[in-house]
Amino acid sequence: MAITTVAAVSAVVAGCSAEPAGQDARSEGTLEPTSAPTAGARQDGPPGVLPRKGEVGRIAAGAGLPPVISSIPTRRKVVFLTIDDGWEQDPGFVAKVRSQRIPITTFAMRDAVEATGTPDTSGGAGRYVGAGKWGYFRTLRDAGVAIENHTLSHPNLRTMGFDAQKREICRASALIRKEIGARPTLFRPPFGNYNTDTLRAAKSCGIEAVLLWTATVQPGGKIAYQVPDKRLRPGDILLLHFRPNLARDFQILVDKIKRRGYELGNLEAYLTAARVRQAG
Repeated sequence: MAITTVAAVSAVVAGCSAEPAGQDARSEGTLEPTSAPTAGARQDGPPGVLPRKGEVGRIAAGAGLPPVISSIPTRRKVVFLTIDDGWEQDPGFVAKVRSQRIPITTFAMRDAVEATGTPDTSGGAGRYVGAGKWGYFRTLRDAGVAIENHTLSHPNLRTMGFDAQKREICRASALIRKEIGARPTLFRPPFGNYNTDTLRAAKSCGIEAVLLWTATVQPGGKIAYQVPDKRLRPGDILLLHFRPNLARDFQILVDKIKRRGYELGNLEAYLTAARVRQAG
């Protein structure tokens, strides 16, 4: 069964806007803002593949703390797409997600969404940095995309005390609830770095699970694997970023995944099916 549920690690390779030292992953070859978080029209039913009865294994958490999840326990050839930060707000990306009903979970970071600070330019010069701000994320929400928590300012949480971590996480959740209309239940720590204080702080902010990843997606739709055989595996969670050329690279990635015989899963539905439970 393909599952990577992490109880405690010191760091995870392949971070968010910047890669931490010592990364060993290998890459393969080659809007209009709205004024209020009102619900938009959606097609019936959630986007993406839904789990079959009995398909998904259990995910256990440490006693009293949210589980830390890197992949979903399933043997089905299904993977999950997640995307972090919010710098490059390409309307073409929203159009693809909406028209193809592609299941995506986003992890929004305030400074990126509001275009405060230095944007991620690893994919080239940006054209849509902060173009719609929170209005852009409301269009994503209305296309069926979940908007989750990636902190206010993208710090390395392991260098911070409990109270400072709690401020980063709780205030980000409050902002997302204000702008999007729903409080996040998932959290992704910047760079994949967390400690026990992070999990304690996340729980106090209403977070139910911490999501990591098994592979990152680089400019050009290339997949950087964190496994020796450099292959997609059932239940993989892929990490993308809101970078320049997002719509083009995203389509390359989706086509590649489908050519390899994989389906795109609805992460929320699979997590529900896993019935995350506390251990101990």
